Amino acid sequence: MSGLSYAHGTSTTALLGDTIGRNLDRAVEAFGEREALVDVVSGRRWTYAAFGAAVDELARGLMASGVAKGDRVGIWAVNCPEWVLVQYATARIGAVMVTINPAYRAHELAYVLRQAGISVLAASLAHRTSDYRSLVEQVHADCPALRSVHYIGDPSWDELTAAARSVTPEQLASREAELSCDDPINIQYTSGTTGFPKGATLSHHNILNNGYFVGEMVAYTEHDRVCLPVPFYHCFEWFAFGVCAGEMTTP
Repeated sequence: MSGLSYAHGTSTTALLGDTIGRNLDRAVEAFGEREALVDVVSGRRWTYAAFGAAVDELARGLMASGVAKGDRVGIWAVNCPEWVLVQYATARIGAVMVTINPAYRAHELAYVLRQAGISVLAASLAHRTSDYRSLVEQVHADCPALRSVHYIGDPSWDELTAAARSVTPEQLASREAELSCDDPINIQYTSGTTGFPKGATLSHHNILNNGYFVGEMVAYTEHDRVCLPVPFYHCFEWFAFGVCAGEMTTP
């Protein structure tokens, strides 16, 4: 993607031209010891510095597993801190995160895995009555691009983060230096009420600016705390994280 231009209106506020990763770096530098993410259910808390370090570890783990720039990484999970780590880690390395509705059944999951060309899937172990591992096993053979699945709270997740040791911080920085704010970062699927769901692609530029200007509109500051009870898999969550320079809380 090259040669893009943007039409600017009469606003005196310039659009942000950063990637998600560079934006996070600035937040870590400015607010390192402040809380960035709180998960009420598990009681886990991350400062910006700790959150940035956890994101980098997972990003290096994904690189070690063979995820290249532009590869599709799916996340099929209920709201949890690992969801947010995957969100930022994929952005760090130029992968495209594909968010999958936690309520999907096997045929819906298979459609998205094939249609988006997902090569790596991060997933919960279960949701309500759905055994995710069983559902993935049902469709895996029909999804040729899918080469690995990592379940949150399972040894396969620990293996992913442990793999980070084989990728240096310098290698991660080199990958990130290749990225542009115009690069795709996320594929969101429509509800599919009149046909199969359609994948809509969002960029760093799109998400950061939506989040930033929503934050400006409601006058958020770095001292505010935002509670996010809605499902993470749809776009409201992405823009909400773009808003925050304070703290995000998952109830």
